[in-house]
Amino acid sequence: MSDYLSIHLAVRPQPGPITQGLFELKRQPIPEIRNDEVLIKQTHMSLDPAMIGWMSADRESYIPRVELGDVMRSTGIGVIVASNHPDFSPGDTVQGMLGWTEYKVSGGKGLNKVPLGSDPEMVLAVFALPGLTATQGLFGFADPKAGETIVVTGAAGSVGSLVGQLAKADGLQVIGVAGDDEKCQWITDTLGFDGAINYKNDGITSMLKDLTPEGVDIFFENTGGPIQQQVFNRMNAHGRIIVCGMISDYVSAQPSPGPNWIPLIKKRVTVRGFAMTDHLGDASKLRAKLAPYVADGKIKFRTHILEGLESAPEGLNLFFNGNNRGKLIVRL
Repeated sequence: MSDYLSIHLAVRPQPGPITQGLFELKRQPIPEIRNDEVLIKQTHMSLDPAMIGWMSADRESYIPRVELGDVMRSTGIGVIVASNHPDFSPGDTVQGMLGWTEYKVSGGKGLNKVPLGSDPEMVLAVFALPGLTATQGLFGFADPKAGETIVVTGAAGSVGSLVGQLAKADGLQVIGVAGDDEKCQWITDTLGFDGAINYKNDGITSMLKDLTPEGVDIFFENTGGPIQQQVFNRMNAHGRIIVCGMISDYVSAQPSPGPNWIPLIKKRVTVRGFAMTDHLGDASKLRAKLAPYVADGKIKFRTHILEGLESAPEGLNLFFNGNNRGKLIVRL
């Protein structure tokens, strides 16, 4: 019998880069399936910033941590190669929490069939976690209105790029924050953002003021870092801050200090943190909300493909060094 590769969490991460030493690579025989089980051969695996939190020692997070020795958690797409389950047949393409593994035995819980002919890269980049998160965060909490100004950090990332395009399609003034000039050019020239700020450049305070002359109504926060305070200072009365991620602090020894709360009172600003895991029951409704924007050509995306399961650990560092260019996907 042939074998397969899986990657297991061996050590909790410390501040600093992700290393191969945090993981154990195992080769083992492909298992037989029992009644009501399926065997999935994974073809495409998503890498997401949230994985850093899943690996940590924190027991008070929004989702249980990955325990030492367990297969690293991730969503992915695969093909069913064997089935003893009445709802799935060999050849079906499915999406679910498959983990860092080439093969997965599943009882079917959490698996969703992917429509025949769907592009797996589009599914993971748009209709999976990034699109669900962007749609829930923007329309579920931010209450966007045409003519308002929204600032999106991590704007070239998988979630931020979708938030900005959805907001632009609904008539908002969209300003994106990214980490290099190429990303800034991509979100303005290709995605249609009204302006972009490279937060690594000097003069971000004056640039932000020039791009948001009427202030900021919605701040969609994906990154944290010094730009957070600058955007916070531009918030309008009754503004809404949606906190989706804080990637700049995920591998930092000391989190960045937060803004002064006095302006929250003066301007009656709402701050809402959220995690998509609380809203997975609404996934079908969120996809239905997102689908017309995609069908009308208002959503563009790009993917950054890594080859082979072994590339996953080092791939996580692309989130922190800024070298990712689009939705990170491992092709198995």
